[in-house]
Amino acid sequence: MKKLFSLVFLLLLAGCSKPLPDDKLVYAGEWKSKEMYLLILEDGTVSYQRLQRGGKTSISGPLQEFIGDDFIVGLSFFTTTFNVSQPPTLSNGEWTIIVDGVKLKKTEEDI
Repeated sequence: MKKLFSLVFLLLLAGCSKPLPDDKLVYAGEWKSKEMYLLILEDGTVSYQRLQRGGKTSISGPLQEFIGDDFIVGLSFFTTTFNVSQPPTLSNGEWTIIVDGVKLKKTEEDI
């Protein structure tokens, strides 16, 4: 029963996501630092994990919208805003982004 519930929940999440707008496709990818992991797919699916103060925060869900460079992830009243102080930037052959004060590097692997 637990597996069935999980499957139904994932299908609902997939149905609620909106593809990334063309001007935000550069956000798509796998972004990492020592304390944060962020996966943004072109279909609007987001997975996030952060280690902080001895605990772990995880969020997975559909990307709802962009507000400037920031983006909102979640469903209905259960949403999280990711504050982007530096949008994806290419420098010396390496992509970086700063989200919630953490500098992340884009992995080289295709997703």
